[in-house]
Amino acid sequence: MQIKFKGKPVELPQGSTPKEAAEMLHLTAPEQAVAVSINGKLRDFDTPLTDGDGVVFLNFDDTEGKEVFWHTSAHVLAQAILRLWPNAQPTIGPPIENGFYYDFGNLTISDQDFDKIEQEVAAVLSENFKTKRMEFKNKQEALEAFSKNPFKCELIDSFEEEPISAYKQGEFFDLCRGPHMANINKIKAFKVLKTSGAYWRGDSNREMLTRIYAISFPDKKRLKDYLQLLEEAKKRDHKLLGTALDLFSLKEEAPGMPFIHPRGLIIWNRLLDFLRHELNEANYIEIKTPMMMSKELWERSGHWYHYRENMYLSSVEDRDFAIKPMNCPGCMLYYRSTIHSYRELPLRVAEIGHVHRFEPSGALNGLFRVRSFHQDDAHLFMRPDQIQSEIQHILEFADKIYMTFGLSYRLELSTRPEKSKTIGSDEEWENATNGLKGALDEWGHSYRINEGDGAFYGPKIDIHIRDAIGRHWQCGTVQLDMALPRQFELEYVDSDGQHKRPVMLHRAIFGSLERLFGILIEHFAGKFPFWLSPYQVKILTIADRHVPFAQAIAQRIRKLGIVCDIDDTNESMGKKVRNAQLLKVNYMLTVGDKEMENKTVALRTRDNIVHGEVDISDFLAKVVKERDDRALMSPYSIAP
Repeated sequence: MQIKFKGKPVELPQGSTPKEAAEMLHLTAPEQAVAVSINGKLRDFDTPLTDGDGVVFLNFDDTEGKEVFWHTSAHVLAQAILRLWPNAQPTIGPPIENGFYYDFGNLTISDQDFDKIEQEVAAVLSENFKTKRMEFKNKQEALEAFSKNPFKCELIDSFEEEPISAYKQGEFFDLCRGPHMANINKIKAFKVLKTSGAYWRGDSNREMLTRIYAISFPDKKRLKDYLQLLEEAKKRDHKLLGTALDLFSLKEEAPGMPFIHPRGLIIWNRLLDFLRHELNEANYIEIKTPMMMSKELWERSGHWYHYRENMYLSSVEDRDFAIKPMNCPGCMLYYRSTIHSYRELPLRVAEIGHVHRFEPSGALNGLFRVRSFHQDDAHLFMRPDQIQSEIQHILEFADKIYMTFGLSYRLELSTRPEKSKTIGSDEEWENATNGLKGALDEWGHSYRINEGDGAFYGPKIDIHIRDAIGRHWQCGTVQLDMALPRQFELEYVDSDGQHKRPVMLHRAIFGSLERLFGILIEHFAGKFPFWLSPYQVKILTIADRHVPFAQAIAQRIRKLGIVCDIDDTNESMGKKVRNAQLLKVNYMLTVGDKEMENKTVALRTRDNIVHGEVDISDFLAKVVKERDDRALMSPYSIAP
């Protein structure tokens, strides 16, 4: 028989499996062939192949490959835990962005147990078990198999579809949909990272479980590199730097709702000024819609039925209202407030909207996961023939924004989910998907396709930015929506005088302003480029007699819109320099007798390079240009 591999036919004996095909193709290295897709669906390696099957082997570097690798590793962790604590009750163990976790009932451990767990994991791996999928005839058979584990039984009772499957490796047997790696010997490095409490099914009224986070790799070097990355990430932790630089704080009185401090607000406002300048250049209009709107609006948009548990509700004069969790419905009302002509399209409507969403307290994480945040939303209304050009315009807009911060990015196209779970006709989905794909192809930037991962109302493009230490963050998104224009009966008058429904794109570039703020703190490690910095210049006086001269210079600098502070304390010069460096001040200007006499300043940059005496006017001309150019590098050649 023949299979298709990388677009070419490959001859295999009848009844061959993906495992045998991988061996024949020499894809046996630990990082290779960790998962297999047959005709677009992930399968196990012992699945019989048939003539004409399209086979794709996924490596560890592929997203789905990592997920299968890490989910298999989660089973290894659970197997080790049960050997050490036989009375523990495994619940679920999914892969996450970096590694995986497994939750256990009836288990109490601490950091001191990590070495013991890792040693037992090593013992399990040395036995090189093959993984074997088993399917139950019905729910009753599955319930009997897991009768001693109430958590598994609850999961089985909740399943609507059959067959119900489980996976076995050695003595370990676990309820699981799969798929898994063929055997566990591809796992060459394993590390337990941390433990925490977690409520069963995320419900604070249910049992408290013990969650164990871990990560694994196909070689030890990747683990070493990852642990070094974690150490670097700790140094860049935005929660610590935010406190040290006095940028923001989080209070128990308003959980998940950040307080932005004066220095943080300098960065905040500069981000908004930059965004609004680019919106104006790109021919957007900006609106502001109410923060609280009536139940009827949210019923019409569908949020009342599908998102209400995440919304903050209120009642005023016996009428129900909700604080908006997103800006879209308000923009629909704005669009409906007047009659639109085809000549207005594309109409680009931006809103930097303040939204609120309920997040469980355990999920809150600094500025990364909050309950109150600002979205740089935009809704673009257009004719069907304008889809591709508008998406191209958005991609160009996003590229300009991210490049200003020195952020590279990757693109992902998510296509139609299962047809029964979507709205819109086949033709609408085909046109929408082709529009997004055509724009991506024309853009020329590589992208991934996530089959079936689109929203119920349309396909989407997600933009994942990459920071200075290689972490990816999903920020931007472009979503084609076929639901809201229909639900709000949006129209425009076409050239033939007929009323037609516009196509609408949602788009966000910053995503959440709070989250981007946190990402930038970590991306720059608090050393912001001059145009963003909340501590641009600090003047250090040697003695009290130099203070008037320092004040005159500071006044001149501030008139240029540059943040300038003076340290005229009685501390030693070494201590003053150290304090300025801790605040990541871009430029330190020392003034003493010689500088007063020569009308100069002594310049030191935050990388602790002393540039000596410089002319004040020359210095100011350079830094004003640095600011206006939004440069990432200083004219004095320091890293930002």
